[in-house]
Amino acid sequence: MSQRCGHSHQPAAGQGAPASAQPLPRDAVSSVMRIMQMDCPTEEALIRSKLQALVSVYDVQFNLLQRVLTVQHAHDALPSVLDALRSIGFTPEVSPDGKNFDSGDHPPKRQRGRQGLWLGGALVLALGAEAVVFLDGPWWAGMLPALVAIALSGLGTYKKGLVALLNRNLNINALMSIAVTGAFILGEWPEAAMVMVLFTIAEAIEARSLDKARQSVERLMDVAPQVVTVLTDQGHWHEVAAAQVSVGAQVRARPGERIGLDGVVTQGHSDVNQAPITGESAPVSKKAGDSVYAGTINGSGELSYRVTAASSNTLLARIMHAVQHAQARKAPVQRFIDRFARIYTPLVCLLAVGVAVLPPLLLGASWYPWVYKALVLLVIACPCALVISTPVAVVGALGVAARHGILIKGGAYLEQARHLKWLALDKTGTLTTGQPHFDAMHVVHPDVTPALCQQLAISLATRSDHPVSTAIAGVGGVPLPVDDFTAVPGAGVTGSVNGQTLYLGNYAWILQCLGGAQGARAGAADSVAVADSNAVVAAGDFASEADEAHPQATLQPIARQVNAFQEAGFTVTVLADTSRILALFTVADTVREAAARAVHDLHSLGVRTVMLSGDNPSSAHAVAQQVRVDAVHAGLLPDDKLAHIEQLVAKGTTGMVGDGINDAPALARADIGIAMGVMGTDTALETADVALMDDDL
Repeated sequence: MSQRCGHSHQPAAGQGAPASAQPLPRDAVSSVMRIMQMDCPTEEALIRSKLQALVSVYDVQFNLLQRVLTVQHAHDALPSVLDALRSIGFTPEVSPDGKNFDSGDHPPKRQRGRQGLWLGGALVLALGAEAVVFLDGPWWAGMLPALVAIALSGLGTYKKGLVALLNRNLNINALMSIAVTGAFILGEWPEAAMVMVLFTIAEAIEARSLDKARQSVERLMDVAPQVVTVLTDQGHWHEVAAAQVSVGAQVRARPGERIGLDGVVTQGHSDVNQAPITGESAPVSKKAGDSVYAGTINGSGELSYRVTAASSNTLLARIMHAVQHAQARKAPVQRFIDRFARIYTPLVCLLAVGVAVLPPLLLGASWYPWVYKALVLLVIACPCALVISTPVAVVGALGVAARHGILIKGGAYLEQARHLKWLALDKTGTLTTGQPHFDAMHVVHPDVTPALCQQLAISLATRSDHPVSTAIAGVGGVPLPVDDFTAVPGAGVTGSVNGQTLYLGNYAWILQCLGGAQGARAGAADSVAVADSNAVVAAGDFASEADEAHPQATLQPIARQVNAFQEAGFTVTVLADTSRILALFTVADTVREAAARAVHDLHSLGVRTVMLSGDNPSSAHAVAQQVRVDAVHAGLLPDDKLAHIEQLVAKGTTGMVGDGINDAPALARADIGIAMGVMGTDTALETADVALMDDDL
């Protein structure tokens, strides 16, 4: 769809700065109103010119995505504002509390279906008129279906065009009305009908696209549950609507539930899938003192948390508002015909009037032939041909792109893409597949065989639903029976195989299992090993004390090996028994095959690349090194990504490639937003301007 719909409009050069550039008078009042007929800059320009002519109106602001108009005016000027809007064919609905509308009404399916039937019938009649003329049928057999086709498809356009003409605004609707009327008077009935039908179909598609984008933004809040379990003053747990929960309340999230509100964990330990919000590829361990976000998915442990933000101010809610505001701030590329017609069409109309009037008045010529020539001039010179040829050319280009798996939502992005200076890319699900993948097994104890280590690991892993365990279990093999199986949230799993107690989990937890209190101290030191290589020495000190219990594989080289794997971007899982570490398993999010080649091709085109990731710095830098992007920013929340995009946009035309809800604000703010079509969420796909339908970078 054309980029003209769904974004705010800036005054064109020569129209003057908005009134907001000047301080508002003290008596200024802000009125917020919804106008369901306002969905593109054509209506916006008409409203702007009408309201700015009123002395009592100081400023007008548009949110075309939500069809909301905010007017700054004198305290007693609201009735005159509403009357002015109604005089140009709009029906304003004033917000009673002076705030933005949460959502707009959407055309019911029955209404859309009726419109589709009318347009379908009009198209059939227009084609029938073309066939009659082509077959040299009687004139009335071509005129009647053309007239009915224009009536079915063009009454709305004629009404808007008449309003525009009465307000001295020669916009696209006025042009279409003049062009179709002129063509019909000249006897070109099939052409007049076909132009009007195609134009109306294009308008209907654009309106439908805007509705889908609006609904997608509203569905953001559906990610978070509407009801949460709250601890009452009497010490009982009760289900309460999330919108009614106040800051400071204690809320419980059961295993597998979505977390309903932002908060800080007060009790419990669990892995939380934060991919919908932060984009992290693996679940994040949460314990007392850690933050949790609405819309994320709790793992196998129960969490209690203290609410830190009301439902209207959660990170998820702020993402939704950021999408709306980013789309409103994006400068639109107005359709070429509207810009062209601003100067060209009045000149053509003036010239046509001159052709029709001057020869009869000055030369005494006959009126009929010169009026006929004036209409010919008007139809030929008026950009009616562009109404058809431009969409045909754009549709042809979009069709070629679609055959290559690229869904482009408007021709404006084809033109704008050649100006790209920067392309920002998300990591998880964009540069990588987004699915943990087993990399390798590293046996560290010489007394066990690789086959035995693999069988023991998959025996434990198949009993767990953790993504890393699932990746290890996918290696294949026949699992052995496991007794006394226990999952330790945020740590790993343990169980007995053939009477032998085994552990499969992260390295810090394994050290605790092996060394008791000393192991706990070493595990705490090793937990910092990823960020501080000096921590490896601390783990090594413990290793020398534990050599008697673990004589053939000291912990010092293992700690170094674990640290090296983690710095390379791998998730390390350790298999151990009660006295020794048996093997290390590395799991990683696989880089897409086409990622490195795509980045190389972008560089050859002069486009600079930057990775914006919510994942940890080690994983992000490891992937960045493989694909060779120019810059890396990791550990980012959605607002951080949006801030980076803002900085890049200031340097030049910027694109953003992403797949998740957390990428939606950045996708909306970028000059061109590109979503992954398979991995991408509905919100990312609707927010973006381009979708890669097969995720092929």
